[in-house]
Amino acid sequence: MHNELFSIGPFTVYGYGLMTALGIISAYLTATYRSKKLGLDPERIFGLVIFCAVFGYASSKALYCITILPKILEDPSSFLTLATGWVVYGGIIGGIFGGWLYCRIKKIDFIAYFDMAIPSVALAQGFGRIGCFLAGCCYGLETDCPISITFTHSEFAPNNVSLIPTQLYSSAFDFALAFFLMFLAKKTRKKGVIAAAYLVAYSTGRFVIEFFRGDLIRGSVGALSTSQFIAVFMIAAGVILLIFSIKKADALAVDADAAAGADGRDNEPDCGDDAHEG
Repeated sequence: MHNELFSIGPFTVYGYGLMTALGIISAYLTATYRSKKLGLDPERIFGLVIFCAVFGYASSKALYCITILPKILEDPSSFLTLATGWVVYGGIIGGIFGGWLYCRIKKIDFIAYFDMAIPSVALAQGFGRIGCFLAGCCYGLETDCPISITFTHSEFAPNNVSLIPTQLYSSAFDFALAFFLMFLAKKTRKKGVIAAAYLVAYSTGRFVIEFFRGDLIRGSVGALSTSQFIAVFMIAAGVILLIFSIKKADALAVDADAAAGADGRDNEPDCGDDAHEG
């Protein structure tokens, strides 16, 4: 694979950057379209995307620096190469915080916009992983399996070695997750359920695929990779959010039924003794 796709004059178009841009654009367009369907303000989507992107990329870079901190301390000059390093989970965490901050500033319902936007995030991640494939980063372990990829010009993956195409598996999973969440959103109106489903499903899939990754530079926590370690907490957060969302929705439903019953009793005609006098 070649990360350098083509050049226009002095400008070179890279596969990773192109796929990242397509991911952000697809996220913006699908979120805008779905916000109208869900009765949310489409005018808020551009600002939401900007906040999520800025905080997401900043957090992604910061977490990458943390994972290679021993290397930076050992060789400070390695800090100059940080332009190529990112950690997806840092982007997710930072993006969620950026979305929360934007909703807080605009005084709009964060959970409602979280539910609406998160399928678009998964869609963007699908494009992003294709970018990883073109660049050769996030590569898999060596394999003898017929389904493999051999890089010849990668700056990241070992060249001329058959590797598990973890980037393509991740991309397919992210695309499938995006469409599943959109389908699920049509089946439930309980706030928080879609966001919780993303946290649990994505983190579970990421936990599994980490076993097949070959880029060990990303660090580890005990027997787990850094991403697997974070995934455990993300799954727990998703389960807690799911339980809370369902309980809150059920409580609101009970309150609504009680209010409807009370209104019905208030509107009943007075059938006391005076009504029968004549």
